[in-house]
Amino acid sequence: MAKVKSAFVCTECGAEYRKWQGQCGSCREWNTLSEVRLAPARPGGGSAAAAAGGGRGGYAGALTREVVDLGSVDLSEVPRLSSTFAEFDRVLGGGLVPGSAVLLGGHPGAGKSTLLLQTACKLAQQQGVLYVTGEESLSQVAMRAHRLQLPTLGLKMLAETSVETVLAVAERERPDILIIDSIQTMHLEDIASAPGGVAQVRESAAALTRFAKQSNTVLLLVGHVTKDGSLAGPKVLEHMIDASLLLEGGADSRFRTLRGQKNRFGAVNELGVFAMLEHGLKEVKNPSAIFLSRTEEQAPGSLVMVVWEGTRPILVEVQALLDDSPLGNPRRVAVGLDANRLAMLLAVLHRHGGLFTGDQDVFLNVVGGVKVLETSADLAVLLAVVSSLQSRPLPRELVVFGEVGLSGEIRPVPSGQERIVEAAKHGFTRAIVPRANAPKHAPEGMEVVAVDKLADALEAL
Repeated sequence: MAKVKSAFVCTECGAEYRKWQGQCGSCREWNTLSEVRLAPARPGGGSAAAAAGGGRGGYAGALTREVVDLGSVDLSEVPRLSSTFAEFDRVLGGGLVPGSAVLLGGHPGAGKSTLLLQTACKLAQQQGVLYVTGEESLSQVAMRAHRLQLPTLGLKMLAETSVETVLAVAERERPDILIIDSIQTMHLEDIASAPGGVAQVRESAAALTRFAKQSNTVLLLVGHVTKDGSLAGPKVLEHMIDASLLLEGGADSRFRTLRGQKNRFGAVNELGVFAMLEHGLKEVKNPSAIFLSRTEEQAPGSLVMVVWEGTRPILVEVQALLDDSPLGNPRRVAVGLDANRLAMLLAVLHRHGGLFTGDQDVFLNVVGGVKVLETSADLAVLLAVVSSLQSRPLPRELVVFGEVGLSGEIRPVPSGQERIVEAAKHGFTRAIVPRANAPKHAPEGMEVVAVDKLADALEAL
C-alpha cells in the first residue's frame, strides 16, 4: 500500500513546507500552517484530480510547446456575454468572458446565490447554463426561483459535491456557463481532507478552472468569507481565478454593493449597486441619488464628497460627530473609512489648521454603507470634523474633494473634471477642490473654489 504523503500549507499565502513550524517563512505570520494530505500518484502518472481536469500540463488551455512572438498574438476583441445586469457587467469590465473563472464572495445572506440564480435563469433563455448546488437541494432552489418569479425553463440543475461527477456532467452537457455554489462544498475523491479544507478548495478550484479554460466555459464560483471579510480558503485560490468580486451589505440595509477586487479583463475597484427587493436584487442606475437622501434640516458635521469608483464618480455624504471625551485616550471611530488615516488627518488639522481635537471623541460615518478606499475624501473629512467641532452647519449646495498631505497641502486627485460635472448634475452650486483640479471653464451655475493649503480651505468655509 502506497504511503500517504502530507505537506504543511500556509493559509495566508499558500506557501508549502515539509514539516510544521510556528511561523511561515514567506508571509511571516504565526500559527498559519495546516497539514494537508497530498493525492497519491496513479499508475501511468497523474492523479484523479489531474485526470478529471484534463491533466496538469494544459492548465491554462491546450498543451503546447511552441514559442510565439508577442507581436504576432491576435489582438481581436474577445466576445463577452452579458449577465443581463448592467451593474454586474460594469464590475466585470463589460460582461462575462468565455474561458474565465470568476469568484463571487460575501457574507451569509448578502445575496450571492440570489444574484447568480437571477443571472442563470435569464441567461438560460439564450445560453446553455449548468447550475451546480452543493449547499441547497433542488427543491429549495426551485422554491427560491418561484418566489422571485424567475423563468425556470431551460436552466439545467445538478445537486452534487463531487468534482469528478461535476466535470463528467459538464463534459457531457457542454454548457456555456457553469455555476458552482459553493467551492467550499466541493471535494475530490483522492484528497483525504474534509470539504472546505485548504487542499480540497485548492485542488477543486484548480480542476474546475482547468476545465473552464480548456472548454472555453464561463466558470462562476461562490466563495465564503471569514468573520473579518476576507475570502475563506487558501490564498492561492485568489491567484487561480481571473476575477474576484465581493458582494457587501448589512443585514439592516436593503442595498448591496458589488466591488471588484481583482479583474484580469477590466478595472479593479469597480462598484455596482443593487437593491434587495421582494423579487430579488434590482440594479440601481443612479447610486448618487440613493446615497444623497439627506434630511431637510442641515446639521453640523454633514458634508457631501465626490469619490471615484472604478470608472465613474459617486456622490456620498460623510458625517462627523465630536464630543467631549471622559477618557484619557479619546476614541477614534471610522465607519466606511480607514481609522488610521483619520488619526493622521486629525494631526494635520491640529498642526496646520490650529484646531485641537485631542480631548474629543471623533466619530466618522459614510452614509449608505459605502466603503471609501481612496484619498480624495481627506479634505471632506476634515471640513466635516471642523463643522461638528464648531457646531456650524455647512451649506447644502457645497461639495468637496481633495487629498491632504502631511504638510497641510491639498493635492490633486484623478478625474477632477468629471467629479465637478457629476456634482453639477445633482444641483450642487459650490465646490472646494485642489487648485490643480480646477477647470478652466466651470459648469454653468457652479462656483469652483481652488485651494492650495488646508488653511485656504478653512478660510473658504
